[in-house]
Amino acid sequence: MKTATPAMARAINDRLALDLLLERGPLTAPQLRTLTGLSRPTVSDLIERLRDGGLIEVTGESGEDRRGPNARLYDIVANRAHVAGVDVRRAAVDVTIADITGRAVGSAVREIPGPEGPQDLAILMESAIREAAAGRVLDTVVIGAPGLVDPRNGELVSDNVPGWRPGLMASVRQSMGVPVVLENEVNLAAIAELRTGAAMGRDDFVLLWLDEGVGAAVVLGGRLRRGVSGGAGEVGFLEMDGMSFCDQVEAKAARHLDSEELAARIARGAFALVTILDPGLVVLGGTTGRAGGDALAALVAERVGELSPAPAEIRASTVVGNAVLQGAVLTALDLARDNVFG
Repeated sequence: MKTATPAMARAINDRLALDLLLERGPLTAPQLRTLTGLSRPTVSDLIERLRDGGLIEVTGESGEDRRGPNARLYDIVANRAHVAGVDVRRAAVDVTIADITGRAVGSAVREIPGPEGPQDLAILMESAIREAAAGRVLDTVVIGAPGLVDPRNGELVSDNVPGWRPGLMASVRQSMGVPVVLENEVNLAAIAELRTGAAMGRDDFVLLWLDEGVGAAVVLGGRLRRGVSGGAGEVGFLEMDGMSFCDQVEAKAARHLDSEELAARIARGAFALVTILDPGLVVLGGTTGRAGGDALAALVAERVGELSPAPAEIRASTVVGNAVLQGAVLTALDLARDNVFG
């Protein structure tokens, strides 16, 4: 086993302190010493390095009676970097800009005109991102879209976004001039569910997305599982009683079903996921999952319990707002923090 070099040890300590500041807000040097277990000289040195690097700043003083360097409150320099999260759907492009602490500082929405889409969707997306950024330099952009994203080449296989074309992402990346990551929108919603929603504290779960389209995101061991071609979780294609699962429970069909019938149909898809993956938790997301709430989740849980030998908890999504957009921002922040903080 190799011993960490002094430079590596400093980098590890710096990142530990930065992550604590992100999680807990402004901290004093004594608080950093207590939370990290590092010595007084080590913490003093890392504070000096981080201040010199423009990563942290003094934001005030603690409520202690004693005055002096140890009473100063340090926090992340919020405008050190900015990221963009983008949700591309059939009808609109939705963008949120966040600073390095995760605070939203800008947004924009652009409608996608007509069934054929805009003359150039890439230009529309870029325009929405730049409008939301309002002149801020972006570190990373993460885009969520419905469809299969091939992890080998980053291309989207989809007919669900009007105006999407081969090579569109290459155009966006070239124009933006910063790292641009494309991800399936349900996968991003699962990240939001894992970090801020119904799956917090769980390493294994499946998000069953019930909206205009139907699909699932698989998280095992705390990590997204995309599959070799990006098709993991495409449960909407399952055929049941001569119809696809998607056709049976998509938003348009769900509006015409009573709660008992809707729950019975959803339970079939959830049962398939539980039987194959045994995740222990299925979260019902999308418009239908959120609208049904705990009542629908309880009905689905009852029916899955009747079908499956493996126990599975069924919960409704608890992410507030646009889960896809939140997942895109969270993913972009992870990438940007690794880039900026090391």
